[in-house]
Amino acid sequence: MVPSASRTRAAAVLRMKQIALDNQSRTIRRLRAPLATERRGLATLKKEHEDTQVALEASHKVIAGLTEIGLSMSKKIERMKAKKQKAIESHVVCHQKFQARIQEAEDSMQAQHLIIEALVEEKDSLLQTIQGLREANGAPAPFDDEWEEELEEHPEEEEIEDIPMGEGEIDDE
Repeated sequence: MVPSASRTRAAAVLRMKQIALDNQSRTIRRLRAPLATERRGLATLKKEHEDTQVALEASHKVIAGLTEIGLSMSKKIERMKAKKQKAIESHVVCHQKFQARIQEAEDSMQAQHLIIEALVEEKDSLLQTIQGLREANGAPAPFDDEWEEELEEHPEEEEIEDIPMGEGEIDDE
């Protein structure tokens, strides 16, 4: 006995939804790699920032020591103060750049996280829809070769109701 058109259509719908799920899974896997790269980059930036902070603190200690030693040498003190101010300004600029890069990386990670969450939610929704269609049609799991044999063995089973067609769908009956 040949499966009815509604079963064929339902199987096609299930297969299309499975393909959509597979595509979403690939998209999620593809997005996870750049996310991991962004995280590694963020960790590197944070490490560089910490190294810069340590170097700046060491620089401040050196400047303070030279200032105490050079109290009698006013020219050297003035030069050291100018260097210290320049280092602070450089640090502020560097710190601002690092903060901007960190913020960009965090924003990117947040956006990717939201995309992944949306894809996971849509995947769950599609899985629920597929399960609902399976239950509504009494169909076995997809790609189960035994469903054709069951149809032949139990021809007196109730006919599955036709699934209403949406706009733009083609009726091939």
